[in-house]
Order: sequence, then C-alpha cells, then structure tokens
Amino acid sequence: MSRFETEVYEDNYRESWSHIFEADPGEADKFYLNVAYPYPSGAMHVGHGRTYIVPDVIARFWRMKGKHVLFPMAFHVTGTPVIGISRRIANGDEKTIKLYSELYRVPADVLDKFTDPDEIVKYFSSEYERVMRACGLSIDWRRRFTTVYPQYSKFIEWQYLHLMDQNRVIRGAHPVKYCPQCDNPVGDHDLLEGEKAEIVKYVLVMFKWGEYTIPCATLRPETTYGVTNLWINPDVVYKKVTVDGQKWILSPEAADKIRLQDHELTTEGEISGSELIDEKVLHPFSGEVPILPATFVDPDMATGIVMSVPAHAPFDYIALRDLQKEGRYTEIVPVALINVKGYGEFPAMDAVEKSGIKDQNDPGMETLTQEIYSAEFTSGRMLPQYGGQPVRVARDEFSAIMLEQHGSMAMYDFDVRDVMCRCGGRVYVRILKDQWFLKYSDPEWKEEVHEQIGKINLVPAEVRTEFDRTVDWLKDWACTRRVGLGTKLPWDKNWLVEPLSDSTIYMAFYTIAHKLVNLEADKLTPEVFDYVFLGKGSPADLPLDEETISDLRSEFLYWYPYDFRFSAKDLISNHLTFQLFHHKALFPEELQPKGMVVFGMGLLEGAKMSSSKGNVILLEDAVQEVGADTVRMFLVGSAEPWQDFDWRKELVSSTRKQIERFWNTIHEGAESEESYPVDRWLISRMQERIKNANICMESFQTRQALQEAYFGIESDLKWYRRRLPENVRSSSAVSEISSAWIRLLSPFIPFTAQKLWEITGNEGEVAFAKWPVPEESKTDILLELSEELLERTVEDVESILKLIQIDAEKIVLIIAPDWKRDVFDIIAKSENRKKVISEIMKDEEMKKRGKDATDAAKQITNLIHRFPPELTLRIAENRVDEYSVFESAAEFLRHEFNLPVEVVRADDYPGKKSGQALPFKPAIVVE
Repeated sequence: MSRFETEVYEDNYRESWSHIFEADPGEADKFYLNVAYPYPSGAMHVGHGRTYIVPDVIARFWRMKGKHVLFPMAFHVTGTPVIGISRRIANGDEKTIKLYSELYRVPADVLDKFTDPDEIVKYFSSEYERVMRACGLSIDWRRRFTTVYPQYSKFIEWQYLHLMDQNRVIRGAHPVKYCPQCDNPVGDHDLLEGEKAEIVKYVLVMFKWGEYTIPCATLRPETTYGVTNLWINPDVVYKKVTVDGQKWILSPEAADKIRLQDHELTTEGEISGSELIDEKVLHPFSGEVPILPATFVDPDMATGIVMSVPAHAPFDYIALRDLQKEGRYTEIVPVALINVKGYGEFPAMDAVEKSGIKDQNDPGMETLTQEIYSAEFTSGRMLPQYGGQPVRVARDEFSAIMLEQHGSMAMYDFDVRDVMCRCGGRVYVRILKDQWFLKYSDPEWKEEVHEQIGKINLVPAEVRTEFDRTVDWLKDWACTRRVGLGTKLPWDKNWLVEPLSDSTIYMAFYTIAHKLVNLEADKLTPEVFDYVFLGKGSPADLPLDEETISDLRSEFLYWYPYDFRFSAKDLISNHLTFQLFHHKALFPEELQPKGMVVFGMGLLEGAKMSSSKGNVILLEDAVQEVGADTVRMFLVGSAEPWQDFDWRKELVSSTRKQIERFWNTIHEGAESEESYPVDRWLISRMQERIKNANICMESFQTRQALQEAYFGIESDLKWYRRRLPENVRSSSAVSEISSAWIRLLSPFIPFTAQKLWEITGNEGEVAFAKWPVPEESKTDILLELSEELLERTVEDVESILKLIQIDAEKIVLIIAPDWKRDVFDIIAKSENRKKVISEIMKDEEMKKRGKDATDAAKQITNLIHRFPPELTLRIAENRVDEYSVFESAAEFLRHEFNLPVEVVRADDYPGKKSGQALPFKPAIVVE
C-alpha cells in the first residue's frame, strides 16, 4: 500500500462520505453520542484529533450494530478568547502573530483580517470541519452551528428565563477571575495561562506597627497564637496605603489586588522592606513580635508580608533555623499549638529534621509542608490552653473571632502564579457586586445532581468520586460578562452569558439544529422551546405552524436523552458537572443524560502538549504525512480513552506498517483458494476474536478492542502460517475471515476498510455493513486447545534448545497419564485450592499412588497459577487427546526443529523425567 494509493482513496471517500452519515429519526433504536464542541481559535493538533476520533470509532461501531446513530458537531465561539486574540494581533503582538503565521500557517492576507474576531471564527471553524472530514469523522454536518447563531441565542434565552424563574440565577457580590485590560470577568476558556487556577480565600491577620496595620494573609488563622515573627523581603519597596480609611503597608502587587476587592485604596508613599527589619509589631493573639528579613518572601503572594509559625510551618522553621545558625535571633523559640499523632511538640521541626532537609530551597519542602498541614487539619487537636478542639473546628472558630473582634478581613488570591487572559493582560481576583451568578451552592440542587450521578453510566467508573467531589465544593458561578461574543441576558441586556454557562444543554439543541436554522429567530419564543423540549402548551398557540412545531418535538423526543457524552477529565470540575446541574433544573427524569466517557490527556514525546508553547503536532500535518487511518489507529489504540496517551513518531510509523500488513494479508487471501487442515482452527479463533472485540467496544475499551481485532488476529495468523506447508502464506480460510476482519477494523481505519471491502467483492458502504457476530457452528474448542497446547510446547522446546546449546539428535515429548488429568480437573474447578490437595488424597486410588499423587497435585496447582483463568477453565471442560495432537503434528514438529520428534506416554517412558509430565505441559527430553 503506497502512500500515493492511500492518499487517492482517502480523498475519494472523503468526498463520497459528505452526506451519508446524516441521521433522521427512524424505526431502529437510536444511539446519540456527542463530544465537547471545540473553540476554533487555532489549528487542531493530534490531541484534539483523539478527542473526536474516539467517539467516531464508537459511533461507527454502533451504526454497524444496527443502531440509528447521531453524531453531531458545532463550534463554541462565545466569550472573549477570539476578542483577545484579535486585539493582540491588532496591537502587533509578535508572539501571537508568530503563533498564527508559523505554527498555524494562516495565510498573510487572512491573518490581516484577524483584527476582526468574526474572521477568526469564520476561518478556524471552516478549518476544523475540513480537518475533521479529512479524518473520516462520521458526523451529521447538517446540524453544525456556532454559538452566536441567533437561533442558538433564543435557545439560551429560554434556558435562562427558566433558571431565573426557579431562583437559580441570583445577583450578588462574589469573588471572580477578572481581567482589568478587558474590564471583564473571565472563565477558564478565556485564559492563556493558569487555566487550573482556583480562587483561595485568606484571612488577613492585622498586626499593628504604630499608626500602620501590617496585614498577613493566612489559611490557618488558628495558628496565630504561635506567631513568633513576621517575614518581610528587605529587597522590596512596599507601599504605604490607606484602605477604607486605615493605614496599611502592602507590597505593590498586593495593593493592586486589594483595590479590586471592594476596597477604597489610595497610595500615600513608600517604605523599603529593609527599614522594617527588627521593628516590633503587635497582635492580641501573639503579643509583640519582631519583623525579620527573608528574601524568599514573594511580594506577589497575597500581601507580600508573611507571619511566621515555626512550630507548625516547615518553611518558617527552616528559615528561622538558618538565621539562628548565624547567631541571630537565638532568643526566638517556637510556640507549640497543636498536638498531632506521629509528631512531637513541634511537628514542623520533626518533619524537617527527619527528612534531612538542608535549606528552604530543597525541592522536598513543598511536599513536606503539605504533609504537615494535612496531618494537622485531619487529625490534629489544639492544645488545651488554646481550646482543645480539633483543628478543623478551631479553624472556623478562630476565623470568625478574628473577623468579628480583631479587625481581620478576607482577601482572595489564586493558588498559582501567572494567570493570564487571552488578551495578554494579567488576571486578578475581583469582588463584583452587581454580577449574576448561578446558584450552584444550593444544597437541594446539589442533592439532586448527586442522585443523578449515581444513575449515570460513567467511564471509567472511578471518576464518579471526582464528580461528587466537584458538586460538593462547587460555589456560586459568575455566569455573565460585560464584553465578548454571546447571548444577552434576557432580563438584563447589559450582560452576556459567559462561555461555560451557555454550553450546558446544547446537546438538546443538536437534535433540532438543522431545522431551526431555516426558521426566523424571532419566532423561536420561549413558548416554542417549552413545547419542543417539555411538551408544555399547545401548537395552535405558537408562532410556528402546527406541522413544523410537531416535527421539532418529534425529532427531539426520538434522540433525547443523549446516550453518551465524551469529554476530557479536566472538564469534570466545570463543564461536565455544570451540564448535570442544568439538565436537572430543566428536564424531567426521563430526559436526563445516560452516560459519559471521560478522556485522559495527551502527551507529545513524553511532554505535555501546548499550542502556546509550540509543543504540538498539527492534526492535518499528521494526516498528510502518514494518512488518516494511521492517525486514527494510533490515537485510539495507544491507550484506552480514559488513559493519557503519548504521540511518539516511532510508534506512529509502526502503526502505518501494521495497516500495510493488514492490507497485504487481505490481498493474499483474495488470491488463494487452497484449503488445509488447520483452516478450521483459524476460523474458530476468529469467532473468539469477534466476541472479545464486541465486548470491549461495548465497554469503550477501544485499545483492548484493537488488540483483539488487529493484534490478536495477526498473532493467530502468525501461528497459522507456521502450520501451513512450506512456502504457503495464505489460503481459502484467510479469504473466509477477510469479510469479518475488514468489518472489525472498519470503525478504526474506515478508509482502508472501505477500499478492501470493495476489492474483496462487496458492495455498498462497509460503514453500514453488519458488525460481525460469532458463529457457534464454526467454533471448535477442542481444536483451539490442541493448537494452544502445540504452540506452548513449541515455545518450551525452543527455550530448552536455546538454553542447552548442544548438538541434539532427538526430541522426546512425554505425555501425562490420565490420572493426572483427573487431578487437573479437580483442582481447576475447586473454589478453595489450598484445601483441594487433602481432598484429592482421600480418594482410594490416589492414596495408593502416595507421594506421586501429592507431588503431582502440587505441580499441577503451580501450573494452573501460571495459566490465564479462562484457559484453565477451558482445559478442565474440554479433554484434549494430547497424544493424538502431537502424533498428528509430528511432521510439523520435525520441520520446526529439524530434528526427529518422538511422542511417548509417561507410563511407557522409563526414568524420573516421566514424572514431570503434566496435563497441557508434556515433559521434554532432548537427546
């Protein structure tokens, strides 16, 4: 199969497949799957390819199983990402221009238009569709839409009016991610860096220094009694500011943050950190403590000044230890606050000294800190003089006391550095007063979603815990933005629904998208959607004619609810959980989602893929270099969908060779009409491969399915060819299994499968051919076991010959006696193999054999432990005449080893070696 041939037939089929996957309601059972729609702001890479190819493989499988399959696609363009990109390009940002001109290879005349965000959307949504078609995705493209279509906006309006009526959308003051440059809240999809950043709530502990307050941010207010000093960076120039009428000292970065968090802040002057060294500050809980120098203090972390609790914070302990080693501040002694099992009076000191940490730059410090904090929070108790409560209780109590009585207040910051908007500006935490929020904190709503999570088929099952955890910690979500693309909030036109909040139930929109695009948006009133999705009202009272509205309702009910949704595991914490909340709020029980498959992440040669860093392989480049089928087979077969995969050039190249071997084998089979005794074995093995591949596909184990459908069959063929006469490579049996083999691989490599389907004399599209079904009449378990026995014995002989390395004259195979086979059967079928030997020895015949029977039982038990369980069961249920197997294969064995092979029964062979003969493992003597 030359590269030229691959390109030709792939191109031909892309054109002919343009409309064949369009799905309309029918009499067959439906299978509706969908995948998170892409945000088309750059070229697709192979990571994107896997996201869409895996569900395509599943769609093709169920289509061949007789299901009526719907696999739709759309493009998510709302929000600010494309606006940020267009601004950076308009401002001449060299990094952005280089990314789009060099990595994404946008033509210069097109790139010039990217100052208009609509041009970015138009260009890349078309590119995505073109590349998806190039990959052979079996999508119903009639249903394509973008999230700025007026018909889609009407759908979003309908959704939010219902949420407002249910009091699930509220107005309030909440901390949100905010870009001052865009003057807009931002979501994860709006971020260039820091997509995983979470907002952390600190308590500001207010230390007094003369007329100034020096606030220190902490997540552990219960440790304030143990503060021995403050840390300040002597190299930083701090700000003297007035915050809500009080004089504070903050780092410049902290001043910018506080200003955005509902405080009035004015700058009065500056003071160097070095000027504050050795000054004394006061707090009611800690008393008077000094300010000490620490260059490790990051001015961009919270307030830029840190309180030190060396008894319970490893960083504080080691920093103080370093100073005291210099003979400084030796009078400072840690103050113990918390008793925690496994640690002494000062847990931080214990942990640092036992771990052999040398200094605060040791990479192990971060892990050590988390270990101490976690241990103290989960099992620590405050000492009696500080209340004696568990730390988890004391934390909230101390926080409340400090906020109410000691002037403390909350400050919000991110748990990571460098959170950047796609516009290129820095993102901060801001308190917004007039923002609209989805009330995900509602305990009743949470409980409904928890209950639904228990009913959904989740793949892999272990992600259920992650979904439940997300529901538990999820807080109110800012669902609107001031600027960007999207739908205006129907009751407050000053706001737009943000991207993650307008992409929660679009799976329902897919069902009728192709019919709505031809309707006037103004006629899509909330009452229309009420009837279509909920069956409320009467068609006679709606602005659409009765036939149209009934058709929309019928189409929706045929497809919904969706059967499976595919998306990446990093979306569990937002989108995938959000859509469960919204489905519960809007749809009845019978229309709730039925299943989800959660993907692992993608690596490139072992490193995380990143478009912004250029560490990607563009999907189109990969398709052009090795062919769509190679890309598909590698992405689906290199790991299970929920596992991380690693794109490695060497492995991709070997995948192409595998497809070539498949091509050549089918061609060889088509040219051969000869038959041989071993043919029945190959045909029987195919039935097993079909059964196993089907089980795997139904469980979304695409990698294991490919192991059966390709590598398993190839392995069978390898043995089969060894059993054929010399210089014979194919037969009528290969021709007979070709149809099933082509169909098994069709979901994975549809272009190659279609070409071979035609070459082997079949008509129509293999994509709609019947998925193979194992035929019981063609299954021969005894024959399969016979060949298994033969193959295993050949491997054992080869190992012995390689090990002894002598000039052998003959090979003797000694077959175990029937009584050992009886022992094998008893042990194999026993539920308690530890006691089975004693049970065997109660048999009168075995008693007579004495030690021989005991030894045999032990040997057979060890042998069974080395066998796969399914093989053990097969052997026990089907007694193979081992002597006949080897006698009939004597010529084959002689040819394999170029030596005479003698087959004897153990009772007829003198010497101790005969005692080693076991069922399904003859003793081997090389003479």
